[in-house]
Amino acid sequence: MKKIYFYIILSNTHIMLLKKRLLFLFFFLNVFCHAQKCETKNAFHYSGRVEKLSGDKVYLAGSASSVSFNFKGNSCVISLQSIDSWEHHNYVSLELDGEYIGRLKIEKGPLQFFPIVVSKNKNIHTLTIYKATEASNGLVLFAGTTAKLCKTTTKKKKKIEFIGDSITCGMGNDATITPCGIGEWFDQHNAYLAYGPVVSRALNADFILSSVSGIGMYRNWNDEHKDEAIMPDVYENLYLNNTANKKPYDFTFQPDLVSICLGTNDFSEGDGKKERLAFNEEKYVSNYIHFIKTVYKHAPNTRIVLLNSPMVSGDRNITFVKCLKKVIQAFENDTAHKPIALFEFQPMNPKGCGYHPDIADDQNMANQLTPFFKKLLDEK
Repeated sequence: MKKIYFYIILSNTHIMLLKKRLLFLFFFLNVFCHAQKCETKNAFHYSGRVEKLSGDKVYLAGSASSVSFNFKGNSCVISLQSIDSWEHHNYVSLELDGEYIGRLKIEKGPLQFFPIVVSKNKNIHTLTIYKATEASNGLVLFAGTTAKLCKTTTKKKKKIEFIGDSITCGMGNDATITPCGIGEWFDQHNAYLAYGPVVSRALNADFILSSVSGIGMYRNWNDEHKDEAIMPDVYENLYLNNTANKKPYDFTFQPDLVSICLGTNDFSEGDGKKERLAFNEEKYVSNYIHFIKTVYKHAPNTRIVLLNSPMVSGDRNITFVKCLKKVIQAFENDTAHKPIALFEFQPMNPKGCGYHPDIADDQNMANQLTPFFKKLLDEK
């Protein structure tokens, strides 16, 4: 039997076209293969008041401070430790692929290991670990993960700083693990679900919380600035403290907007046992003016917004707003900075622990603030 051979005669044009297609196929396969690889350099992204350590470890210090990373696979393990001089537990909140997946309790003692299981069918996942408790509860050490890490890239976003007290910390808002009135005073903390982070996520903005429960502008909830530090004393310190182990904060986070919600504790009557003087309007306004100058020193290009409190009502709120307007008036001829804005919350009967907002109340506050903040950010 004769063998029959078929020959395909290609013109120069056909040969060139075939070469182009082969080159395109090689380029596509090369890009695809590289896309499947994870680059581990710059694998972690840190936000908020944090202290970076060696070997990608970090102390989460302030409320809602966080560490974030991308990884491949359907599970990983994270290692965390509660670091504090009086050795108590802490909490973190977890966000996986943009969704809140709950809060973890970190018991006192050695490093603890927490498994993270992925439910979404994705090639690359993103996990963010937020400190749910506040600076005065001590540090949370993030000591690493077993995850197959991928390079973390961050997009440029608008930035907001929220300065405040327990409301801004998210104190008493989350009783899903421990009911109100049970456990430690911080067992219901969830800074991730406080109004500030909720507003920031709605606006796709980066944020930082500079907040301390019980703190005020010239006095605190149950102290006439005799034994305890006020916000102007601690603001420039990383841990928001005024003790021997204080460290300076670097202020590398340059906010487009600074929200100040301080006054609830200045107007408070305390516990009714300790001596409490009448509210001193002059001291409050004077301290507020000087504090704003401190904020401008570190963030000269920011725009400041003063907030009243949903926990202050009636005649006290009338005085509160009057004081805030006096503070704004002191800067009306300041041409070096953008005009200071005022925002007033609607009256609220908070349903969280210890007469604090709960998660729904925080969402309500965020719903009120979001369009106002969006308008100011859009003007920049």
